[in-house]
Amino acid sequence: MVTKETKKKILVMDDEDMVGEIACQMLEYLGFEAIRVADGVDAVKEYQKHQSDGTPFTAVIMDLSIPGGMGGKEAVGEILSIDSEAKVFVSSGYSTDPIMVNYQDYGFTGGIAKPFDLAAMQKILSLLL
Repeated sequence: MVTKETKKKILVMDDEDMVGEIACQMLEYLGFEAIRVADGVDAVKEYQKHQSDGTPFTAVIMDLSIPGGMGGKEAVGEILSIDSEAKVFVSSGYSTDPIMVNYQDYGFTGGIAKPFDLAAMQKILSLLL
């Protein structure tokens, strides 16, 4: 019997459809499985569900701020309370934001500036391999 190799799964949280879709396409191109949600509340629910199912995420990429919703700044703490070893990367178009500059002070593993580019995505994910 041939077993299918399980791809590493990445959760992408972004409220902008196009940005989230592009991130997922890049991740899939790099050999990952990508699941997208629109805000922090859904990210926490999805992370918890997969953790409980025994199919945990390898990493999470979270938009720093979600207008009118829970952004990465708030959601990272909730995800770390579910899994203290979670690898959570913050993303933002504001590369000079204090959270992007000092991401580790806020519980993030790393940061990636928007717009995403394939080389930057590959670089942060190489930390996971």
